[in-house]
Amino acid sequence: MTEIIRKILAEALGAMGIPVPERMEVEVPRDEALGDLSTPIAMSLSKLLRKQPQKIAEEIIANIRERGDFEKIEVAGPGFINFTFKKEALYRSLSGMLREGENHITAKDIGKGRKILLEFVSANPTGPLHLGHGRGAALGAALANLLSAAGFRVTKEYYINDAGRQMALLGESVFAKYQELFGISRSLPEDGYRGAYVEDIAKKIAENVADRYRGLEYVHPQSDFFSEYACKQMLDLIKSDLEAFGVTFDTWQSEKELYDKHEVEQAIEYLRGRGFIYEHEGATWFKATEFGDEKDRVIIKNDGKYTYFASDIAYHKKKVDGGYDELIDIWGADHHGYIPRVKAALESLGYDKEKLKVLLVQMVSLLRGGKPVQMSKRAGEFITLRDVMEEVGADTTKFMFLTRKADSHLDFDLEVAKAASAENPVYYVQYAYARINSILRHAAEKSLSISTPEAPDGSVSADVDLSPLEEPEEQRLIKKILLYPGVFEAAVYAREPHRITFYLQELAGLFHPYYNKHRIVTEDGRLTLARLALSMAARRVLKDGLHVLGVAAPERM
Repeated sequence: MTEIIRKILAEALGAMGIPVPERMEVEVPRDEALGDLSTPIAMSLSKLLRKQPQKIAEEIIANIRERGDFEKIEVAGPGFINFTFKKEALYRSLSGMLREGENHITAKDIGKGRKILLEFVSANPTGPLHLGHGRGAALGAALANLLSAAGFRVTKEYYINDAGRQMALLGESVFAKYQELFGISRSLPEDGYRGAYVEDIAKKIAENVADRYRGLEYVHPQSDFFSEYACKQMLDLIKSDLEAFGVTFDTWQSEKELYDKHEVEQAIEYLRGRGFIYEHEGATWFKATEFGDEKDRVIIKNDGKYTYFASDIAYHKKKVDGGYDELIDIWGADHHGYIPRVKAALESLGYDKEKLKVLLVQMVSLLRGGKPVQMSKRAGEFITLRDVMEEVGADTTKFMFLTRKADSHLDFDLEVAKAASAENPVYYVQYAYARINSILRHAAEKSLSISTPEAPDGSVSADVDLSPLEEPEEQRLIKKILLYPGVFEAAVYAREPHRITFYLQELAGLFHPYYNKHRIVTEDGRLTLARLALSMAARRVLKDGLHVLGVAAPERM
């Protein structure tokens, strides 16, 4: 449907002598009475053509020659062009989608093989993953699926912050708990870690090395041993939690490795050679203000220690040098102010700062029946991702994280997530898929089929007559199903997989009432085949959408 409109718009603009935009926006009107699809193209051309949008819209409509698919085309509001399709055009489009099979319902060539490095989660290995990390993991994994399906070559990377003060504090915290196991009182560092997991690591060390470090001071080499051992244990735990969550990574980049290979020093010296490094009051500074940042940034403190920004410069240099066409970083919303700093670093290195896109993820509030949940006893300071997965399941957790735009605050209610009702969005969507499978099995038992040997890959025979689908609920379903490729494309361009989640909920919200009101398998064979075809089309987009989100599509529930 979207492509039909874009084609006739391109022809109309060509006839008017107006350059055709690379991508023309087509959207769904808020009120279905306004039409099936709409475009704001007249408003976007207003400044270029120095005309009122309504006037441009009228001229575009006047130059549309091919109107056979449309009931009406009209101007609305400040200059929208609204399109209402004829039923015959909808049937023809749905038949085409059904014939093409499962692998042809979304645009596969948007990415054209371009390379994207997607970095997400990247939680410090100083504690278990919490809900904020889980939301970032769900977003990153779904975005990787979405972009891969659109034809991009996506590499998923986890950046391990295994160097610096935080790792030293973790090691010292474990060291103090280790000493306590042998009756020696050691106070935790002021900013140390106090979760039960710290004691667990200390016990594992005691099991492996007994009392070898009993009574010693926290200096080299024991400081290195405890921080490195603790880091490995926490990283193993993080990997285990992510695996249980269904999230995997292609590469794991160590911050410590950047220092060991002198890549941080090399990046700084490279910038020094370009004139963007200077010394002041014993510290080494980067001239960030020359690239739009609010102030210059310290990269080596006056005590000789590197800041996190120093390694981030080297890390992002390494990313771009890897030959990627786009870098996507997913960060917590509290890192918003860090974006200009990193973009300044990229620009100072001679790279296009627009190669970097940062997606921000807001915090998650955990509720039970509308009331805040108490802190986790195991973690000490927070609810872990594992806690929630064990209670409601990985699929439900993942889907719930994707029910809001990433930069919006999310309330995650455990009781809603466990409910087997329409109140639970993931249950509602998965049940729609399972219900359609049940319908198709029931039809097969009655020897009713809409596929033929000549229609492979789950596609449907071209002979199915869809014209009996006259009910208002059926017309809405057809239009919603046909919108999926457009929703998919918009989600790709916006880098927003939550659009798929919204769509699936809306589709399920149309299918369940339709099923409850109308029998699919009826005494009318022609109507039955048409309704089975409609159900199969809904099943296909539900399956594809759930796959993008990384959520299971259950055959039975």
